[in-house]
This record gives sequence, C-alpha cells and structure tokens, in this order.
Amino acid sequence: MKHPILTVEHLSKSFGNEQVLKDINLTVNEGEVLCIIGSSGSGKSTLLRCLNLLEIPDGGNITFNGVSLTNHKVKLNELRTKIGMVFQSFNLFNNLNVLDNVILAQTTVLKRTKEEAKQIAIANLKKVGMDEFLQRSPQTLSGGQKQRVAIARALAMNPQIILFDEPTSALDPEMVGEVLQVMQDLAKEGMTMMVVTHEMAFAKDVAIRVIFMDEGRIVEEGRPEVIFSSPKEARTKEFLKRILSV
Repeated sequence: MKHPILTVEHLSKSFGNEQVLKDINLTVNEGEVLCIIGSSGSGKSTLLRCLNLLEIPDGGNITFNGVSLTNHKVKLNELRTKIGMVFQSFNLFNNLNVLDNVILAQTTVLKRTKEEAKQIAIANLKKVGMDEFLQRSPQTLSGGQKQRVAIARALAMNPQIILFDEPTSALDPEMVGEVLQVMQDLAKEGMTMMVVTHEMAFAKDVAIRVIFMDEGRIVEEGRPEVIFSSPKEARTKEFLKRILSV
C-alpha cells in the first residue's frame, strides 16, 4: 500500500481582503497523479504555490513526508528540491543555454560537481527529447521545447513530487501534445504529480484522482471516470458542461 507523501489540513490563504483558499484538506499518495480542475480564479495555482511555500499560508498545516512545512526551521531550498515545480511561463534563464539551465540548481543547491550535474542534466534532457538542443539559447526554442527543458530541470533535482501549474496554458495548440506526452510518460514511471490543468482529456486519461475547485474550496474529488461521467455536485456539473462543450 502506497503511503501519503503530502497532507494538507485546513489550509487558508488571503490576499488583502480576498480569501483565495478556504479550509483546504487533501492527501496525495506516493505515485499518484492528481489533477486539479476549475475555473480561473478558483484558487488552484495558489494552492500549488502554498505547497512549496512560494506563497505562505495564513492558516492550516502542510505535512510533507511527516515533516510540517509550517515549521519556521524548514530550509526552503532543500524543500524545493524535493517538491519540484513546473510553471506555465517556463522560468528559464535566457542568458544560459539549455544545458546550463538544467545544471545550475544542481550545483548551487545540491552541491553536485559540475561534471556530475552535467551528466544528470543530459540524461534528463534526453528523457524529454531535448538532448539535441544542449547548446541552444531558450530564446530560440518553441514554447513546447522550453517547457520540456523546464521539466528536465525539475527532474534533475530528484524530486519526490512535481507540481505542474497549468504547464500547457502558454503553449500554441500544436505544442500541447508534446508536453502532455512527457507528463504521461512520467506518470507511467510512477512519478508523484499534482497538475493544475485545463486539459480535460489529460485529466480523464492520466489522473488517478481529480479535484474540482471553486471559489477557494474543494467542491468535489474522486476518480476521473466518476467526476467526468457522474459528478455529484451541481457546481461541478455546471463547470464540466461548459468546459466540455467548448
């Protein structure tokens, strides 16, 4: 039986007078692919950013492998090597080539030697089909290629879970498939992933569990075949009817 890797209890977060997360409770198990769906502004991305403390929660608790992340003694850089994150806007360094983008955090945070980091970088770039572009500047790459480099960078840190924040939303439609295929391959390998996404087909086919969020709350969660075919909550039904008819 796979054990919980991440537990969230009564999580809340506000920006000014607007409460963005309201009493969030969830558990992510090792090897699970969990997709989070919902309208823009429902709190999905804020939830992910709270999980690796890019945003500091106002209340509640996050436990990662038995360690409370709300403890002020948590070392953020060390935490973020274990909880990887892939952003919708790639966040690559344009002044570094592809290879050095994947090497940098390994040498600065994990203190790997340059040679060891290089070999790990090349292996992960090969995994995502980007090993032919080692010396290229990110500025010369397509959006799909940039996102695959970003995924390789996250993988190179040997994370125990990767958070994907709408990884295809900034891509042209023809580039979406290449990124989703990489993510699908990672799922088959047993990588634990939380994915905020508008790609309903991916959520339906790859997720082990789907969470629907609305107005800062988890409204409904369950297996994808249940959520997509027979959701219980009226708000879930309304969202899916609108999004699947587009």
